[in-house]
Amino acid sequence: MAFLEVITEEIKKAMLAKDRIRLEALRGIKKELLEAKTAKGATQELSDEATVAILQKMVKQRKDSAEIYTAQNRVDLAGPEIEQMKVIQEFLPVQLSGEELESAIRAIIDKCGATSMKEMGKVMGIATKQLSGKAEGRAVSEMVRKLLS
Repeated sequence: MAFLEVITEEIKKAMLAKDRIRLEALRGIKKELLEAKTAKGATQELSDEATVAILQKMVKQRKDSAEIYTAQNRVDLAGPEIEQMKVIQEFLPVQLSGEELESAIRAIIDKCGATSMKEMGKVMGIATKQLSGKAEGRAVSEMVRKLLS
């Protein structure tokens, strides 16, 4: 079953359960996927990588919004953002733990022979491709910086 069909089925379940926050998050996912699919120059089907990238972008947006709302003492608005973020994360691949991320980046550093911060760009290029969908870009960057310094 195509990912868009899975989302449509989940929307139906959320409607029946009257779960407003889940429904809103799922409709947001469907909207983003349909927009990407029908964008100028796009192919008919979205690749798995493109779908994961869209979902990651949505999670980051919800996380940033929740942080802003929390900083402004608007817990009433931050709560739904966090709940929607959790719903979107259900459809993402399992994220690497800190230890798994560190070992993966150590392997990449050993493979490309990087020894200093000057070679961070080379390591980041490989790490970003290999760990796409498995770890947040910021976490990868921080770990590479830590291991190279």
